[in-house]
Amino acid sequence: MPREGFVSSITRQSEDFPGWYNDVVLKAELASYSPVRGCMIIRPYGYSVWESMRDELDRHIKRTGHQNVYFPLFVPRSLLEKEAEHVEGFDPQVAWVTHAGGKELDEWLAIRPTSEALIAEVVKDWIQSYRDLPLLMNLWNNVVRWELRTRLFLRTAEFLWQEAHTFHATEAEAAEEVATGLEAYRSVSEDWLAIPVVRGVKSRAETFPGAVYSHAIEAMMRDRKALQAGTSHMLGQNFAKSAGIEFLDRDNQRKAPYGTSWGFSTRMVGATIMAHGDDSGLVLPPNVAPQQLVIVPIFRKEEERAGVAAAIDAIEPALRDVVTPSGPLRYTVDWREESPGFKYNHWELRGVPLRLEIGPRDVAAGQAVLVRRLDRVKESLPLSSLGEQLPLRLADYQAELFQRALDFRAENTHHVDDYEEFKRVLEEKGGFLMAPWCGDAGCEKQINAETGATTRVVPFDSPDEAGPCLVDGRPSERRVLFARAY
Repeated sequence: MPREGFVSSITRQSEDFPGWYNDVVLKAELASYSPVRGCMIIRPYGYSVWESMRDELDRHIKRTGHQNVYFPLFVPRSLLEKEAEHVEGFDPQVAWVTHAGGKELDEWLAIRPTSEALIAEVVKDWIQSYRDLPLLMNLWNNVVRWELRTRLFLRTAEFLWQEAHTFHATEAEAAEEVATGLEAYRSVSEDWLAIPVVRGVKSRAETFPGAVYSHAIEAMMRDRKALQAGTSHMLGQNFAKSAGIEFLDRDNQRKAPYGTSWGFSTRMVGATIMAHGDDSGLVLPPNVAPQQLVIVPIFRKEEERAGVAAAIDAIEPALRDVVTPSGPLRYTVDWREESPGFKYNHWELRGVPLRLEIGPRDVAAGQAVLVRRLDRVKESLPLSSLGEQLPLRLADYQAELFQRALDFRAENTHHVDDYEEFKRVLEEKGGFLMAPWCGDAGCEKQINAETGATTRVVPFDSPDEAGPCLVDGRPSERRVLFARAY
C-alpha cells in the first residue's frame, strides 16, 4: 500500500463500521492475526493500552483486600462436570487436551474457559472455619473459549482477562462483594476509559451459567450497539456445594460458603476503540494512551533544525516532571524524515491526545502550537508554561471525551411503549431502547429472534413504571434496556 494512502484508506464508520474497526486495529498496530485460527497477536501499542487499564483495575482490586493468585491452565473433566449447569453453558466452547506424552490421557483436561470449578475443588482444604473467610482471590490469566465467529479483541478463541473469585460466610457479604466488583468496573470504564456505562442485573437467560444472578455494565459504541463491559456474579452456594466445601460457622454449624466471581477482559480494548474512534482512527483517553503527547518538529532547511532541536531540548526537563493520573507524562519527539502532514496522520491514527508543533517561527516567539486529537482545536502556548498547562489540557481532554460519549448515549437512548414502535426505532435509529418487558423468557426469545435485540440489563436506576409487556401485554414493573450488541 502506498504510504500516502495509508490513513486515507481507512473505511468510513458510516459506510462499514466493522470494516472501519478492523482497519483501525490493524493499521494502528494494536493487534494482528495469528497463524492459529481465532487467536490474535496483541502488538506492543495495543498491549500498552491493555496494561494501563489492567494496572488501574489491579489497584482497585488490591485496595479492596483481594490478593492475586494463579491456578493451572488445565481443568480435569470430572471437576468441570460437577456443576452441570456451568459445564452445559460452556461445553460447546471448551477445548480439550486428550493426548500428552505420546499417549491418550486417562482423563481429558479442559483448557480453562473459566476457573470456578478448579478453584472450588482446591479451596475446600483452605476453608475450615468462619475465621478463614472471606477469602478474596484474583487471577490475571488467559482463557480459551472456542469461538466460531471471531473479531480482534472483541471475540477470540483465547483472550486475556481478570477473574476474581471470593468466598463468604453469609449471603449478604457475598452480595456486597458483587457490588464491589461491579463498582471497580464502573470506575475503570468511566474514570479511566471515559466510557459511560449503565449498571443493572441480567435477565435469567443472560445470567452466567450456574450463577444465582449476574450484574453487568453496558456501554454504547459509536455504531449505537451495546457492549457488555464487565460482569459480576452471585454464585450462591452452588459451586461450594458441588465441590463439598464446608466451614464451621459462629454457631458451630457446618455450612457451605457463598461465592462470587467477576471478570474483565481485553475486549475492553475493543470497547475503547469503538466508543471513541472516528474516521481518522483511534481517539484514546489520555489515561490509557501509550503516548499522551507527540512533538512534531517543523523545519524546511537543515540550518533551521538546530534551533528547533535546541528549543525541544530546553523544554524536555519540564516535560519529564509532568505527572498525570496514569503516571509521568508519556511523550515522544518525531524526528523521522517524513513530511509534517504524514506525521500528523500517523499519530492521529494512533489516537495520541495532544500534538505539539514547533517550528522556527514558534521558537522565535517562545511558543508552540498545541493541537487536540479530539476536535483538532489549536492554541498557542508559551514554551515556559508547558509544564503547568499540559496536565490541565490532558485532564480537560479526558473529561470532554467522557462527556461526548455521555451525550452520544443520551441522544441515542429511546423510550418505546409497543412492539411495532420498538421494531421501527431499532431499525431506523438503533441505540438503547428502554421498553416494558414482563420477564418471560419466551417473550425475550421472540424479541431476539425477530429483531436481533437482546435484553442487556434491567438498570438499577430504572424507576418503577407499570405497563404492558411489548410482546404479550402482560404486566411489566419497569423498563428494561434492549439493544443489538457485540
